[in-house]
Amino acid sequence: MDGHVRTRISAYAVAVEDDRMLLIRLSDASPVFAPGLWHLPGGGIDPGEQPVTALARELQEETGLELTDARLVDARTYSARRNGVSWSLTALFYGVSLKGGAPAVTEVDGSTDAAMWIPLADLRDDALLSPPAADALRVRGAGDGTGLLH
Repeated sequence: MDGHVRTRISAYAVAVEDDRMLLIRLSDASPVFAPGLWHLPGGGIDPGEQPVTALARELQEETGLELTDARLVDARTYSARRNGVSWSLTALFYGVSLKGGAPAVTEVDGSTDAAMWIPLADLRDDALLSPPAADALRVRGAGDGTGLLH
């Protein structure tokens, strides 16, 4: 092992409506977290790209939904290892508003194979969630009880 760690900065959407959270399921092409986990929509920020621009692009690719508003609510760091690569991930969490519609993956052969609104009551098993998705649930439920968006 060469000890090299790849760094990634990502912007993620925390979208909650009607006691449901918008999540995507990671495919085999996921670079950082294991396939099959439910994860927050969003992803890596390209060099020179603004975080909210990256968030809007990723939301469109992964869910087909249009971003109408985004507010930075938290940032976290993660270490992960996948396919022989060690990752240092900085995740920017945005409380978002989206233009209505049903989520559908639009990116072909990307890191997402499903997108859906999942009832919060069904998200109690952390083993089904990526670390950022699990943290988003905890952050959303902390503090004054109003959540990230409301």
